[in-house]
Amino acid sequence: MTPRGRLRALLAVQVVSRVGNVVTTVSVPFAVLARGGSATDVGIAAFMATVPIVLGGPFGGALIERVGFVRSSIGSDVVSGLTLLAMPVLAWTVGLPFWALLALVFVSGLFDLPGESARRVLLPGFATEAGVPLERAVGHFEASARLSVLVGAPVGGVLVALLGPLPALACTALAFGGAAVLTALFVRQASVVPAAGGDDGTVPSAGYWRDIAEGFRFCVRDPFFRLVIALVLVTNLLDAARSTTLLPLYADERLGGAQALGFVTGTFGGAAFLGSVAFGYVAHRVPRRITFVLCFVLAGGPSLAVPALGLGLPWMLAASAVSGLAAGSLNPILGAVELERIPVHMRARVFGLLGAGSWAGIPLGGLLAGFAAEGIGVSATFGVVVAVYTVVTLAPLTGGAWRLMERPGQPERPERPERPERPEQPTSAVTSTESTSAR
Repeated sequence: MTPRGRLRALLAVQVVSRVGNVVTTVSVPFAVLARGGSATDVGIAAFMATVPIVLGGPFGGALIERVGFVRSSIGSDVVSGLTLLAMPVLAWTVGLPFWALLALVFVSGLFDLPGESARRVLLPGFATEAGVPLERAVGHFEASARLSVLVGAPVGGVLVALLGPLPALACTALAFGGAAVLTALFVRQASVVPAAGGDDGTVPSAGYWRDIAEGFRFCVRDPFFRLVIALVLVTNLLDAARSTTLLPLYADERLGGAQALGFVTGTFGGAAFLGSVAFGYVAHRVPRRITFVLCFVLAGGPSLAVPALGLGLPWMLAASAVSGLAAGSLNPILGAVELERIPVHMRARVFGLLGAGSWAGIPLGGLLAGFAAEGIGVSATFGVVVAVYTVVTLAPLTGGAWRLMERPGQPERPERPERPERPEQPTSAVTSTESTSAR
């Protein structure tokens, strides 16, 4: 394949694998209900699907560096496919007790983030060979994640409605198998930057636990990543509060039910996909920090302010479109900065740690939003969330370590050239200025 063909193959693997994750998210709750489970059982299953992501990030990153990035991507999809296939097979043969379902859900989610981290590590080498700017490649990678939600949610709903939750899980297992085959056929380790490791794709190791400790020390000591983890942890918590609790409650009270919620969610997801694709073509031409702040404020502000004011569905759809377009630029910016700042041999473990830190607040978001909505009302809770969200997302404007977000060797604004000294005799000269690093 051509270098661009290999890059497209990597993006296709990401789409197929993430679609499998989304369909699983849709199917598992209905599988729990189909076996007579209660709402509490559904909540427990959702918790067991979320916790592995927090655990798999830090512990899986160092592991995939030892195994190799291509093999880790394949292995992640194979494990996910086998665990999902085991659910209907057990249910149709010896039976599927609730504890076994939870165990399979846990194992299935444990390798999702490591597999995605492996593909993310492969991305810069593929982009370099294809002659694609890093920001554009990261933008397309993030757009593939947005596309998977757009495709996976309706596909999962249709499969569950037509076939039932267990056959839907069996079909999802086939999707993971397809992603593994696609990786084995078209993704080659030789395309990775050579500094990432040896010919087999592995990274020299000082020991598993030492590798994890080294990655943790890097995240803690790097001033920029300390700020990023804190910022994204809070905003993800607030986003989880909005999406899992507040929006469903608001849709039920003011918008007319689940159908309206689907329209709002679909509008946001579609706009975010378009935003990621479009931003990838201009990301390398705009200043990062100012763009990041502006888009982050818009990603939360309109979609939170409208329900805080108690407005109806047309306003919600318009606000979701604006917020979704803005949200599409956030991960491409952060992804490019991460790839620039993290040493090549540590990327997998650091990606895992950053992902785990970013996800740590998500399980609490919906729970806290439920308590707040019960106490002060849904619209008032939206008002509190939009205020906190706006204040937090303005933090990068304070400067300091946030200036490290800009491209190495490129200032946020051009410096004014110094006035040259007047020569003793009239001459013709061209004055040039050197660009200083934002660091």
